[in-house]
Amino acid sequence: MPRLKFIRQMIFDGRGAPLSTVSRPRPSEWSDTEITGSVLGHSTVLINFLGVRVLTDPVFSKRVGPGVPPFILGPKRYFSPALPVKKVPAPDVIVLSHAHFDHFDVWSLRKFNRQTPVVTARATADLLHCHGFRNVHELDWGQRKTIATARGPIVVTAVEVAHWGARMVRDEHRGYNGYLLERDGHSICFAGDTAYTNAFASLNNPLRPIDLMLMPIGAYDPWIHAHCSPEQAVDMARQAGALNFVPIHHETFRLSVEAMHEPAARLRAALGDRPPRLLAVSPGETFRVPIVQDHAISRSEKVA
Repeated sequence: MPRLKFIRQMIFDGRGAPLSTVSRPRPSEWSDTEITGSVLGHSTVLINFLGVRVLTDPVFSKRVGPGVPPFILGPKRYFSPALPVKKVPAPDVIVLSHAHFDHFDVWSLRKFNRQTPVVTARATADLLHCHGFRNVHELDWGQRKTIATARGPIVVTAVEVAHWGARMVRDEHRGYNGYLLERDGHSICFAGDTAYTNAFASLNNPLRPIDLMLMPIGAYDPWIHAHCSPEQAVDMARQAGALNFVPIHHETFRLSVEAMHEPAARLRAALGDRPPRLLAVSPGETFRVPIVQDHAISRSEKVA
């Protein structure tokens, strides 16, 4: 399909209301002594990280793109959020990977308390300040910030990804991040949005392997220069030494030519019975990360 024709179809989508997800999480039942979460849609993930509630790239709007609701010029959701924004528990911290509209939706962000700590990429705080957010922390690759919350501290480190950060055409100065989230000796990597890169190999630590990798798997055809394929996502998770895997950036917006179900099918085939372990696939499913007290022993047994 020619690219311009596809883009026109994506913007002028005449479908009716988005479908409901098959599963719906119940965060009120999640334990503060576990790592539990759910992909609410696209790259929006709600996580109870040992008591600290983290929300990534919150997007709850029916469409994403430039404009003012309801006049938004951009793709429409195929599936509604697994939880409506009013049912999402107040996050202790919000992390934003980059300024693209399908990851950085100010109309969704405005639904949350403006005092919520927000970690965002380099040169993107201005997009938050104009909407009243003041507790904003910009990070560039390799920089880290300890966020104090009422439920305890969490360390957030910006990690390198292969993408770009411009919100419009000319603001190419904006940064773009993945994040390593660390708390009480455990870690989660939220990759945000990325093409294939060897950068995640720098996170590999056999003594303290990553408990969970949240990795994008969709929008690769024909945009493989900016979005990894499912097979590449698995390869990067293995390079990072992740123990568990949950896919993001699929089954929500049709941003590319591949069929909506294709990324998940290819992901399952790519993982097979080798690590990392696949904990959930579709938006709305609840995942629980096995808590490993002795990472070094567990990893050696798992690989063997």
